[in-house]
Amino acid sequence: MLSTSSTPPWDVRQLPRADDSVFLVTGGNAGIGYFAAEQLSATGATVVLGSRSPAKAEAAMASIRARVPGARVRAVRLDLADLSSLEAAVESLEVERLEAVVHNAGVALDKPPRRETGDAHELMFGTNHLGHFALTWWLMPLLSAAPAARVVTMGSFAAKSERLDLDDLQSRRDYRPKRTYGRSKLAQMYFGVELDRRLRAVGSTVASVVVHPGGALDSLTPSRPPVHVRPTSARLSTAPAALLVQGKHAGAWPAVRAVLDPAVRGGELWGPRVFGLRGEPRREPVWNHLADVSVAARLWDASCDLTGVDLGTVTRLAPFNDGAAQLPGGSAIG
Repeated sequence: MLSTSSTPPWDVRQLPRADDSVFLVTGGNAGIGYFAAEQLSATGATVVLGSRSPAKAEAAMASIRARVPGARVRAVRLDLADLSSLEAAVESLEVERLEAVVHNAGVALDKPPRRETGDAHELMFGTNHLGHFALTWWLMPLLSAAPAARVVTMGSFAAKSERLDLDDLQSRRDYRPKRTYGRSKLAQMYFGVELDRRLRAVGSTVASVVVHPGGALDSLTPSRPPVHVRPTSARLSTAPAALLVQGKHAGAWPAVRAVLDPAVRGGELWGPRVFGLRGEPRREPVWNHLADVSVAARLWDASCDLTGVDLGTVTRLAPFNDGAAQLPGGSAIG
């Protein structure tokens, strides 16, 4: 994707060019996803915003174009809570290859009642984890067609203190919104690590990287009307918090680096430099519980069952010169 020769020190404000690349950012119309899309647009790449709301996507694209002259940005309708819609969403990309996807979109509920997707999955687990798990199946032929594509999974610092209950992934027995959210993000992170392990085992050119934004607050995020407006009162009242955490524009930095920096490797975890909460992106040790391969394998198998897709099959795809991909048994898709 990018040349590794004479790579300069990483600077979040002077990103390398990526003019011939196509990047998809799920949830690219707001929050960290918006800022990841804005920053990636400045590299000359084509950036596609995956969004449930066409109106919000239009507002986000207008904001990016106003700040990044010549930005090549467009949108596709993407609803991760509706697994049956994902094939059509990927087809609507209308590209021959994809250099990176940032799995960023998510749902966070802060109070009961427990809610479900149309597929009868708990809403946060079903959207944040299962939706991205299934989306990766549909995207893999496009990713395999690129020379060195990246799957970048946006985790959460909130997941560091959580542990999965593999017997209650859907939080049917004990639903507590904040814990369920943290576990849904932890499931995403397990997926990102396990995906890379399986890609490496089959010699794939696709790499999977896990990132997290640290502490990213709306009140410390610069205004991008109408996508985000930060009142002066909020800026003043939360100024002390900037010693410990940061805005969502900075929360996007680890994901942007994971997409662009050729020094980033699959299977790594990247987050903010200062206590994992704020600052420029750095590589950090993979959390101990994320390295548990038995939990990752059980979650993988459960995710295949719940989504109806077998990513164990899709990771055996091998790219051809014409950009197609080989399925076990000899048939091709692409």
